[in-house]
Order: sequence, then structure tokens, then C-alpha cells
Amino acid sequence: MMTDLLTPLAADFPTPDRSTWLKLVEKALKGADFEKRLVSRTADGLRIEPLYTRADAIAANDQAVPGAPPYVRGLHDKPEGLGWNIEQTVVAASPEAANKAALAELEGGASGVILRIAAPGQTGTPITSSEDMAKALSGIYLDAASVTLDAGLSAVAAAGHLRDALTILKAPADKVSVRFDIDPIGTFALTGHAVKPADEAIAEAVALAKTLRQSFPQARTVRIDGRVAHEAGGSEGQELAFMAASLVAYLRAFEAAGIAASEALAQLTVTLAADTDLFLTVAKLRAARRIIARIAEASGAADAAPSVRIAVTTSARMMSKRDPWTNMLRTTGATLGAAFGGADAITVLPYTWPLGLPDTFAARIARNTQIVAQEESSLGRVTDPAGGSWYVEKLTDDVAHKSWERFQAIEKAGGIVAMLTSGDMQREIAATAHARDQAIANGKQPLTGTSAFPLLGDDGVTVTPWPEAPAIAGVGLATPMAPHRLAAPFEELRDAADHVAARTGHAPTVFLASLGTIADHTVRTTWVKNQLAVAGIATLVSDGFASPDDAAAAFKTSGVTTACICSSDAIYAEQASKTAKALTEAGADRVLLAGRPGALEAELRAAGIERFLYAGQDAVEMLTELQHEMIG
Repeated sequence: MMTDLLTPLAADFPTPDRSTWLKLVEKALKGADFEKRLVSRTADGLRIEPLYTRADAIAANDQAVPGAPPYVRGLHDKPEGLGWNIEQTVVAASPEAANKAALAELEGGASGVILRIAAPGQTGTPITSSEDMAKALSGIYLDAASVTLDAGLSAVAAAGHLRDALTILKAPADKVSVRFDIDPIGTFALTGHAVKPADEAIAEAVALAKTLRQSFPQARTVRIDGRVAHEAGGSEGQELAFMAASLVAYLRAFEAAGIAASEALAQLTVTLAADTDLFLTVAKLRAARRIIARIAEASGAADAAPSVRIAVTTSARMMSKRDPWTNMLRTTGATLGAAFGGADAITVLPYTWPLGLPDTFAARIARNTQIVAQEESSLGRVTDPAGGSWYVEKLTDDVAHKSWERFQAIEKAGGIVAMLTSGDMQREIAATAHARDQAIANGKQPLTGTSAFPLLGDDGVTVTPWPEAPAIAGVGLATPMAPHRLAAPFEELRDAADHVAARTGHAPTVFLASLGTIADHTVRTTWVKNQLAVAGIATLVSDGFASPDDAAAAFKTSGVTTACICSSDAIYAEQASKTAKALTEAGADRVLLAGRPGALEAELRAAGIERFLYAGQDAVEMLTELQHEMIG
């Protein structure tokens, strides 16, 4: 009797298998294509299945445990503290203003600050001397709070200013926690420029790193910046491959300078991006640990792999200028992914980052996003919370293998510098970015608040615009891997509409000739209203018109010149042509129709309909053409 009570309930049911599940799926799909309906793919072409099983996890090496090689499940076997360091970016108009902002960040709960410094091609705080740097760091407990430099092409000079400033401030050299973040490879990729030939710049960076590490034994000197590939539009695999190839290039330079791989790894920081795709972000960070561990092992320094620090910044490419409040949701999702993925440090960009200098409110919201995640949601108090998920384990394995494959291709081509100099790396990433742009333009990958459900009118956000970045001198040595924000094409449309509104006193407007009852037209009326708003085009809406003549009469008094017919296919068959003719006779310069024309296309065009608006078309192309027609 006792044995019966302890028998799992599942024992009373047949053991499920994939073939049985597939039969049920086929029945539910009713003939629809399994691949098209239920399987999606990442930018790297990796399959996202609708169902995963234990076999997937076993194939992906689910024997890994927290705190053990290859560190896919994190560096620790139990939670440590709050889980990660909060490191927020500080950028201001002067060293004194930067100091005020830095102290506010630290007093508000940040663990450290990142000083973004003005440099050729980069906006930031103007810090041109050790005295300026000392002013920016005054009052900071440098043995407790971390300080990181983000100085681009001025990284070597900024490192010298920080080194001397630490002496001026009498900071304890053996205890200060600073990241000099010298990164000639990342800077070369981002700008296409280098202070000197790439190989010489890398050698100089490593020589400086050696000196700095001797003076400040706790310092981290060199940055490996995968974010450059991400912000240019790269996939997860391209970002990690760029990171791996850069890491290997630096390790070779350290070896040439007589520095052992174990010592070099201990002073490196890998920086990656986190975006709104929660599971891909988690898988990417876990895969990054695996790749770093493999490179460390191949370098004869397997035990030093855990010393490499992974710092994650929320993606800038995912952020929008329009209705920037939505950026708070994006950065919150990215923070979750970074936390679950095991980041050592996280930086949340303020929600107004694409617009200009963050004010105190924007900075506080960014900082508090992390504080709430740590102290109220306790995200850091669980070790590898995604671990054991068959989906996550398989996705991690797939991302790691795809990234390693790309990394090997880079090495075969001569290494990361050679790939950048030839432009092959830039072309690969540009192709990925273009494919993503197309998916956004045709609605397969919507951007809430930008390409879907945009907010017309003033969003209530005002900022101080970013100052103009200092010019980069000299001739570029490579094609820049320039940042590529996803929302930019739609924002250009909104800007053009705003210029018209400023000149004429009203936004470009379309009259919606909605036919029939609300039930007949509401789906297409709602869709086309939002689609036109994407380009800053307002709409005049109604509950619906009973006949073509009623629609034409209302249009005639509307004061606009463009009309769009909206209704069901059944009503289109009976009334669309008549309505188009009536609208034209009532003075419409152009008549549109919401939906695909199908077999009626020839008839509808003959009746005067110029353009059809429907889901799946290239919205940027269509709206650009329509906007030009309407506003000239």
C-alpha cells in the first residue's frame, strides 16, 4: 500500500515521445507548415524549436555545475553578495560636473562609475590633464568604488591622466579598483582610425598595461569590447567571435611582451551587450564564459579563466528617440538577461541616452533599475537561475558553437586586425544588420513605440543634446563599424513629418474612409492608423460610413487631400471601387486602401486607388514614398 502511495502520478500515463507529440501538432496545425509556423531562427540562423527535451540538454553538456569549468553556469557554486556590481556611466560638460554626477551615482547605490571622456569621434567629459582627472574623482573612495575609463582614441592619454591623478589624490596603489580599459582593437573597429598602425598600437597598449599593473596590482588594464560588433548590428555569434578574436590577439601581444597568459587574463575585462531578447542574452553570456575558458585552456592558463571579468552594458541599438519612456522597459529586460547570464558588472544606459546628456532623473531611473533587481527582486541571490532549462542549455551550446565557428574563420583569415583592415568583418556584420532592418521594416520584428503603436505628438521628454564630438584627424585605415540603432529609419520619417507640422501648423493627415459597422472595419482601421503614425501621419477616424457617398461627403468637409479606404474583404468587393471614385470626385488627390487587393487589384487601380497598405510590406519604403507624395 505504501509503495502505491509513493508511485508518481505520471506512472499511470503512457510515456510521451516526440513522435506522439508531432502527431498532435499536425492535427492542431490543420495542414499548416510546421517549420513556418512553429520554428523561428536567430540572426545566426540557429533554430528555436517549439519544444525541447532532456536529450537536448544532455547533448549540450548539462553535466556542467556552477563554479566549475567551463564556467557556463557561472564562476561561483553559491550566490555571492547581490550578484553583480552596478557601474553607471558618467558624462558631463566639465570635470567638476562629472565629479558631482559620479558622487550622486555612488551615493545613490552604484558600485562604481565609468568616466566617458571626450575623444576624437566620441562625446564625453573634457578631461585633458591629470588635474582634470583628479577633479573628476575628488571625494571618491577609490579603494571601495571602481572607476573605469571610456576614452576611445584618447585611451592611452587618459590612462596616464588617471595614473597621475591617483597619485595626486593619494589613493592606496595596492587597493584601488580601476579599469583603464585600453582597447586599440575595439577603437580601430569602431572608428576605422588608429593612433598608429594597429600592431604597433596593440604592442604599445600591452606595454602600458604592464607598467600600470605593476603600479596598481588590482587594476584591470585592457578591454575586449564585443559591444562594437553588437552596436553595429552584429548577431550574437558575430559579437562573441569578435570578442574571442580580440582576446586572442591581445594574449599574443602579452606573450610577445613576456607576460604569461595567466597574468594577462587577470587584468582583462570583456564587455558585451544585453538587449531585449532575454534568452539569447542569457545564452550569449553563458557561451562567452565557455569560449573564454576554452581560449584560456589552449593558452595553458585554464585556472585563470575565472579571473576574466565580464561587464555588460544594456544595448544602445535597441533604444529609441521617440517615446523614450519605452526604453525603460527595454533596459529592464536587458538587465534581467545580464543578471541571469552571470554578468560580473552591469551598466544600464539612461532612457534618454539616444537623445542627449542624461539628467539626474534619467540617471536615477537607470541606477534604480538595477537596485530594484538586486535588492527587491533578489535576482543575484540564485546561482544560474536559467541553468537546467533544456531550452537554455541547448541555446547556449548552439550559440557557443556558432561563435567558435566564426572565430575560427577570423583566425584562418589572419586574425581580427586583418579582417578589419580588409573590411570583411564589417561587410559580414552589415549584411546581418540589413537582414534585421528588413525584418523590422516588414513587421516580422516589431519595435514597440516606433514601428508598432507609435505615440504621435509630444512625449514630454526634453534633454540637453549631445555636444558635437571632436573631429578625428587623419585618413581612415578601415571602414568604421559604426553604431546602428534599429529605430533610426522610422525616426527619420517622424522628423520629416515634424518639419512639415512646424511649417504648416499641422501634421500630414489622412482621412480614413471606414466602411460599414465597427465590426466590419475596426481591424484594418486600427492597423492603418498605427501604420501611418509610424511616419508621423495623423488620421481622421469615424465609427464608419454606411455608403460610398456618405464617406465622400465627410471627406469633402475634412480639409485633407488624402483618403484611405478601410473595411472587410466582403465590403471591398461591393463598395471599394465606388468609394474610390466618390472620394476622387470629392477632391481627393490620392486614394489608398488598407489591405491586399487580391483579384480586385486591376479594378481598384482603375477606380483610382494608387497604393495598398498591408502587413508584410516594407513599411519604411512604402511610408517614405507616401510621405514624399503628401508633403513634397
